[in-house]
Amino acid sequence: MAPVPEETTAIDYVMEAASGAHFSGLRFDGLLTSGSASPRASPTHTPTHFSTTTPLDSTTPKQPFVIGVSGGTASGKTTVCDMIIQQLHDHRVVLVNQDSFYRGLTPEEMKRVHEYNFDHPDAFDTEQLLECVEKLKSGLSVQVPIYDFKTHQRCSDSFRQVNASDVIILEGILVFHDSRVRNLMNMKIFVDTDADVRLARRIRRDTVERGRDINSVLEQYAKFVKPAFDDFVLPSKKYADVIIPRGGDNHVAIDLITQHIRTKLGQHDLCKIYPNVYVIQSTFQIRGMHTLIRDKDISKHDFVFYSDRLIRLVVEHGLGHLPFTEKQIVTPTGSVYTGVDFCKKLCGVSIVRSGESMENALRACCKGIKIGKILIHRDGDNGKQLIYEKLPKDISERHVLLLDPVLATGNSANQAIELLIQKGVPESHIIFLNLISAPEGIHCVCKRFPSLKIVTSEIDLALNEEYRVIPGLGEFGDRYFGTDD
Repeated sequence: MAPVPEETTAIDYVMEAASGAHFSGLRFDGLLTSGSASPRASPTHTPTHFSTTTPLDSTTPKQPFVIGVSGGTASGKTTVCDMIIQQLHDHRVVLVNQDSFYRGLTPEEMKRVHEYNFDHPDAFDTEQLLECVEKLKSGLSVQVPIYDFKTHQRCSDSFRQVNASDVIILEGILVFHDSRVRNLMNMKIFVDTDADVRLARRIRRDTVERGRDINSVLEQYAKFVKPAFDDFVLPSKKYADVIIPRGGDNHVAIDLITQHIRTKLGQHDLCKIYPNVYVIQSTFQIRGMHTLIRDKDISKHDFVFYSDRLIRLVVEHGLGHLPFTEKQIVTPTGSVYTGVDFCKKLCGVSIVRSGESMENALRACCKGIKIGKILIHRDGDNGKQLIYEKLPKDISERHVLLLDPVLATGNSANQAIELLIQKGVPESHIIFLNLISAPEGIHCVCKRFPSLKIVTSEIDLALNEEYRVIPGLGEFGDRYFGTDD
C-alpha cells in the first residue's frame, strides 16, 4: 500500500496506526511501566508549600464537605464543577485539579514525550495530592503546584493559593483510583459522556489550548488515553455515589446534587457519620433560648419556661419521625382533603429524674399518652445499675419516645435502651429525645444501637474529666425542679 502523504493523513489512518497492541503502562517503550517507579523518586518533584495560618475557628474547625468528580477525558468534569460552584455561591468552595499534580518529566522522558502515558496513575504524584487534601480538611491553606502542559514541567517559582473552605471539590480522571483518596470524599460523582463527544472535545482542547497538532492528539488518544480509560477510569465508576449522564447539560442532576450538598453543609459533622442522628434546625430563637438556659445566673422560673419551650420543639420534631398512614377527610366546605393519620401505638418513657421534665411537653402534644419510667443509678462513667422500671404492659407493640434532656456518656441511655429491647420493643421503634448531647454519648449509643433515632436541639463540644457536658448547662434536674441549693 502506498504511503499516505503527511499533509493528507486521514483521521482513521492515524487512529488505526496508533491503536496496535493494548497498552496500560506509564511509558510505551517499557522503560517505566506501572508500579516500576515511585512518583516521589522523580528529581522534579516539588513539595506542596503549606501556610502557617491557623484554622478559621479557635475551636475544632468544622469539617469541610469533600466532593470527588471523575470521568473520562473531556467528559465535562470541569463544567460540572463550575456549575456546582456557581450554585453554592453563598458558601466558600475551592476546586483542586488532579492535573496540578502531574510529575514533571525528566530530561530522558522529555526526549520521548510522545511515548509517555499521561493517563496512567503513576503519572500523578498521589502522595502530594493526599497531603494537600488532608491539610485542607484540617482547616489549613495550601499552595498547589501549577503544571505547564506545553513544557511538561511544574512552575518552580509560582503556586496557586488555596484556602480552607466549606466545600472542597477534587476533580480528575483518576481521583477514584486510589482508595486513600476516595476515603477522603463525602460524595463521589462520575461524569458519563459519550466517547465520540469526549474525543471531539479533547481534539479541540489540545489543539487550541495546549498547542498540539491533530495527528499527535489522535495518536495519543488511541495509544494511551482510550486504553487507560478502559483499564483505570471506567472501572472506578463503580465507586461513584452519583452518575451524571451528559455532563454539564444535565441541569436536573446538578440541581439535585447541590441541594444535597446544602443539606449536608447544614448538618453537624456527627450527622454525616450517623444518619440516625437529627439536630433540629438552628434559628436565632433556638440559639437565644439555649443562651438563656445555659446562663448560670438565670432565675428558676425563666429556666423552666425556656427549657419547656425547647423541649416542646424537640418533642414535635421527634413525633415527625413516627410512621403515618394517609387519610382523607371532608372539610366544612365540603371539599376532600388528603392528609395523614397519626401513629396510634405510642408511649413515652422518661429516665428518672431529669427525663420527667419532658413529660409535660409530651402530654401537651399527645393527649392521653401512656408514660413509663426507668430509674438508673449513675456514678461517674461506669454507673449503670438499674434501680426501678415501670412500663406499659403492651410496650412491645408501641413506638417509644425515650426522654432524657442531657445525653452525656451514653451509659445510662444504653442501659435504658437495652431494657426496652428486652421488653420486646424493636430497636427501630425507639426515638431518643434530648435537649443537648455530647459527642461521646452519641458515639456510645449509635455504635451499639444503629437503628434507633436520636433527636436533639444541640450537640455540645465534649465531656470534661468529671463526665459533664461542656459547655453544657449544669445539673438539669436540680435546676429544673429547684433542688440545686
